[in-house]
Amino acid sequence: MEMTGTTGVSLKRGSLAVEDESPAPGEEVKRQKVSECCLSKDQDQLESDALPCRENVPVAAEAVSAGEAKNHSEAQLEEEEEEEEDGLSEEGEEEEEVESFADMMKHGLTELDVGITKFVSSHEGFSGILKERYSDFVVHEIGKDGRISHLDDLSVPVDEEDPSEEVFTVLTAEEKQRLEELQLFKNKETSVAIEVIEDSKEKRTVIHQAIKSLFPGLETKTEDREGKKYIVAYHAAGKKALAKVRTAPDPRKHSWPKSRGNYCHFVLYKENKDTMDAINVLSKYLRVKPNIFSYMGTKDKRAITVQEIAVLKITAQRLAHLNKCLMNFKLGNFSYQKNPLKLGELQGNHFTVVLRNITGTDEQVQQAMCSLKEIGFINYYGMQRFGTTAVPTYQVGRAILQNAWTEVMDLILKPRSGAEKGYLVKCREEWAKTREPAAALKKLPVKRCVEGQLLRGLSKYGMKNIVSAFGIIPRNNRLMYIHSYQSYVWNNMVSKRIEEYGLKPVPGDLVLKGATATYIEEDDVTNHSIHDVVMPLPGFDVIYPKHQISDAYREMLTADNLDIDNMRHKIRDYSLSGAYRKIIVRPQNVGWEVVAYDDPKIPLFNTDVDNLEGKPPPVFASEGKYKALKMDFSLPPSTYATMAIREVLKMDTSIKNQTQLNTAWLR
Repeated sequence: MEMTGTTGVSLKRGSLAVEDESPAPGEEVKRQKVSECCLSKDQDQLESDALPCRENVPVAAEAVSAGEAKNHSEAQLEEEEEEEEDGLSEEGEEEEEVESFADMMKHGLTELDVGITKFVSSHEGFSGILKERYSDFVVHEIGKDGRISHLDDLSVPVDEEDPSEEVFTVLTAEEKQRLEELQLFKNKETSVAIEVIEDSKEKRTVIHQAIKSLFPGLETKTEDREGKKYIVAYHAAGKKALAKVRTAPDPRKHSWPKSRGNYCHFVLYKENKDTMDAINVLSKYLRVKPNIFSYMGTKDKRAITVQEIAVLKITAQRLAHLNKCLMNFKLGNFSYQKNPLKLGELQGNHFTVVLRNITGTDEQVQQAMCSLKEIGFINYYGMQRFGTTAVPTYQVGRAILQNAWTEVMDLILKPRSGAEKGYLVKCREEWAKTREPAAALKKLPVKRCVEGQLLRGLSKYGMKNIVSAFGIIPRNNRLMYIHSYQSYVWNNMVSKRIEEYGLKPVPGDLVLKGATATYIEEDDVTNHSIHDVVMPLPGFDVIYPKHQISDAYREMLTADNLDIDNMRHKIRDYSLSGAYRKIIVRPQNVGWEVVAYDDPKIPLFNTDVDNLEGKPPPVFASEGKYKALKMDFSLPPSTYATMAIREVLKMDTSIKNQTQLNTAWLR
């Protein structure tokens, strides 16, 4: 077992373009759409992820928890933001870039910048292209029961209480519009009458069901008018009923069967979309709040991912209807359960990855994959943890921990080199020129980004109350900066630990017994392997190794003007308790295959959707113009697949390095 280190950024093995698990800027090869429907002109402007069959369920049906009730001004601000999302101003459209993406990424981070410097294997590295197509990177969630999630069943559970499929089509677009306006008191009408064209009891029943299921809060009755039948929709109890629907934790209570579990669990297959974006799209088309969805873990954007989602009191029938509307999504494997899902409940993820155009010999590939299977890889935090611009997220985290709030503000808002949207560049320039939050905010067509949220906070609370202004940013986003700093320290310390002591446990190392960290004693070393050793993320509730690396932690935090013995912050949210992380991870279920191919655009394996559509698996010739390495492996949660791939290729996985090498290869 041999340990080697990187030699700066002087890797020159040609054509590597290993993309990080974060979204890759620039042109993307579009995979065939999951849905074959076409976008209408209007809907294309509204939402490029979907086809024009949105359920017109009014906003009044949204489930809002009591803790999330908003005052009038905040609600108004939210409405403005929704309008911004639906149509970016011309400023949001990019002008022709003066610099190429490769030139901009010269200012980005390399692995060396964030402490990623060591390898554990002794094989010779080779080149390969990761995510040349996003369909070359497939992630299947492993649930708490150990089963790998697959989308293999699109059927809807039979439920006699569900209305017929006709409820989604029986109302015209104009009728839906009028009903929504009635439901939200947007006009002076006290009722909406819908003529029953082909009168029958069945037809009237479907219309009643459609109005009540798609527009909760409205009641219906049948009336005869001049010899014609009409279904009349009206409010049962005026605006008080609407307010109740808006704030009740369960607005659909009246129509949900008691015998059915409150949560519909389903498998979500998505392409080139991260988990939160996907949930925002689903909630938009169901007209519900995103917070009624739950999941066990977030998944990459530039990939095909399959994971379990749960949603409160939305029927499988309504969810399945979205398969006719949305592109790059499929929903299936529906079931009703009593409980939602919780973050972190998953056992891990199973990855299927294709590295195209590899240069390694069969012997090199065999050595690399055997090492990955038997030894594993250093459990570094991957590059996406630290951002892609010249201002890394860990620097903001460090400033928060130092209580240096002016620096926090400047680091987030100041102009920087690197790949960014044109409107963000203009916003930063305006900020640097005027230091006026309102003026800089005007340059942003979309104000939900971190910069926009901070500028809103500064406009509201003033430049002398940066702490409150920063607090407007959602908590998870704020904590991301601090976790980035912890990850930065951990990466650097692990590299030092491996450099100092190699790949064997030594006295003073830490191991976990249950959830408690204990020291390895001299007479206990032989009872442990390197795979047992953990290292702490800095915090007030961890212990540090009893050897030289303990001093290294102290020196690093002291250099950053932080006290390792006092990691509690004046603001409770920013106090770090710390945690432990294994330094070496050995993937499970490792498999690999080298295949030959001629066409760089052909898929090299079937996805779940391909299998549902009955597509035969690809057949490979014995020889071809290119070689690809197809690899499968399972990893525990919070482990970076790009770091496993880095160990196989022995290459820097930063976007900066990938882009420059790939540009050279394309030339």
